[in-house]
Amino acid sequence: MIVLPILPIPPVFLALAPGPLPAPQRGCRVGGPTPARTDADASTFDGAQIDPEALEGSAAALLGRHLHPNAAAALAPPPPHGRRRPIPPYTACVMADTTIPENALNAFLETLDKANVRAAELFPGDSPRRQPVHTVYGGAHLFTADTTPKLGALALRALDDHAPDATAFAEVFGIDRRLADRVHPRVIEKLTREPVEDLRIDFEDGFGHRPDHEEDGHAVRAANEVAIALSGGTLPPAIGIRIKPLNEELKRRSLRTFDLFLTRLLDRTGGTLPPNFVVTLPKITSPEQVAALASACDAFEYWRQLPPGTLQFEVMIETAQAIFSADGTVALPRFIGEGGGRIVAAHFGTYDYTAACSITAAHQHMRHPACDFAKHVMQVALAGTGIWLSDGATNVMPIGSREVVHRAWRLHFEHVRHSLVTGFYQGWDLHPAQLPSRYAAVYAFFLEGLDAASERLKQFVAQAAQATLVGHVFDDAATGQGLLNYFLRALNCRAISEQEAIEMSGLTPDELRSRSFVRILQRRTSG
Repeated sequence: MIVLPILPIPPVFLALAPGPLPAPQRGCRVGGPTPARTDADASTFDGAQIDPEALEGSAAALLGRHLHPNAAAALAPPPPHGRRRPIPPYTACVMADTTIPENALNAFLETLDKANVRAAELFPGDSPRRQPVHTVYGGAHLFTADTTPKLGALALRALDDHAPDATAFAEVFGIDRRLADRVHPRVIEKLTREPVEDLRIDFEDGFGHRPDHEEDGHAVRAANEVAIALSGGTLPPAIGIRIKPLNEELKRRSLRTFDLFLTRLLDRTGGTLPPNFVVTLPKITSPEQVAALASACDAFEYWRQLPPGTLQFEVMIETAQAIFSADGTVALPRFIGEGGGRIVAAHFGTYDYTAACSITAAHQHMRHPACDFAKHVMQVALAGTGIWLSDGATNVMPIGSREVVHRAWRLHFEHVRHSLVTGFYQGWDLHPAQLPSRYAAVYAFFLEGLDAASERLKQFVAQAAQATLVGHVFDDAATGQGLLNYFLRALNCRAISEQEAIEMSGLTPDELRSRSFVRILQRRTSG
C-alpha cells in the first residue's frame, strides 16, 4: 500500500475555512451554500474592506494581474497575528485531484457573468434575414411605381444585345464555358422574376441640391408612388430612401424630407410601411448625427403611434471620421450604440471616402488599398453583430458600343468578385445595364466552387465533429461553419434553389435553417 504524505494547507486558504477542516475525502462538501453576490460586494469580501496594499507579495501579486476584489480576497495573505479575517460562508469540494477551492473558483467566475451576457447581446451572430446582393440607387425625381419592372426590362435588353448566349457570356466575363452554361440561364431567370433586390430612392447625390419647395414636392410624390407600387405588387423585396447628411448646412432639410416622405407614405398606406424599409444616412462625421436620426425615428414613432423600433436605418461609411474618431478609436461601435438598435447595415462609399483620403480622381476605385483597409476595419468592428456590410459602386457605366459595354461589364464583374472574396456580399448598382454583370459575378462565384464545397461538407458532417482530411485540405469546426455559410449565401442570393442546397449539402431543411454547424453536429451525434 502506498501512503501519501498529508501536505500542510497553505496559510492563504486557511482563513477561508469556517472551522476545523475535515479529513480530506473525495467528493466531500463542506459548509453551506454561498449567498448570491450583489454589486455592493464589489469592494468588499463578505463585509470586509479589501486593502490593495495587503496583496503586495501575495498570490494575487504573483499572478501579475488585476483581480476582481472577491478573487483578490480569496488570494490575500493571512492577517497579522492576533487579528482574524471575517470568515465567508464556504462551499468547497475537497478533491485530491484539484487545488483551487470551489468558492475561490466561483469568485473568479462571478466576474465573467455580466461580461459574458453583455458579449452575447453585442455579438448575437449573423442575421437570419435575407441580405440583398445589391442596392440599386436612383434619383428620387425619377422614381415611379413601375421603376422595378422597367429596370428588369432594360437589363434583359442589354443582356440580349451584348451577351445573348452562353458562348458570348463566357467570353465577356472570362469564365469557363461549362460554368457559363449554368450561370447564363439563371441570370435571365433572375432578371425576369426579380431584377432588383433592394432599391434606394435617393435625395442626396443622385438627386442634387434643389430649392426647398421642389424637394418637398418630390418627397411627397415619391411617397405616393411607393404606396401605389406597394398595393400593385411592383416593389422589390427591400426599399428605402437616402436622405441628405445631417451636417450643419443640410440637417434641417434632411429631416424635413424624412418626415414629409414617411408622413405621406403612411397616410396613403393606412399606416403600413413596405417590407424591409430603411433610411440611409450618408456622410457621417460624428456619432451625434447618428443619435439625431435615432431621435427623429423615436419622435416619429411616438406621434404616429407606431411600435417602438419600427423604423430602421443604415449608416454610410464614406468619411475618415466614420472609420476613426478624433481620439483615435474605431468609430463604428459608437455609431451602433447611438443607433439604439435601429441600425441594420453599414454601406461603404468608395468615392467620397477616397476623396476624403486625398486620392486623386484617376485612382478612385473599389480595389484601391485605402478602400480595402477601411472595409477591413468595418468587418472587424461589426463582426458577429448581425449588421450587414455593403461595398460601394462601380462608376463606369456599360453604355455605348458592344466593346464599351463589354469593358464596363468586365470591370464591374471584377469589382463584385473582389467584394465577394473579401467578405462583402452586397454592393451598389447605379444603372440597369449593371444588373447582368452583378448577377453573373455573384452566381459564378458560388457555382464554380459548389461541387468541391458539397463534397467537403458532406464528409465533414459525416465525421460528426471529428477532424477529417479531404484531399489536401484539413477541416475543423470553423471550416465546417464556413462551408455551411457558403451554401447559405448561395441560397440567399438564389444562385441555387433550396432543393439544390439540400441535395448538395446533405443537410435537411431544418438543419440548413438552423444556420449553425455546431448545432447540426450536436443534433446528429445526440440522435
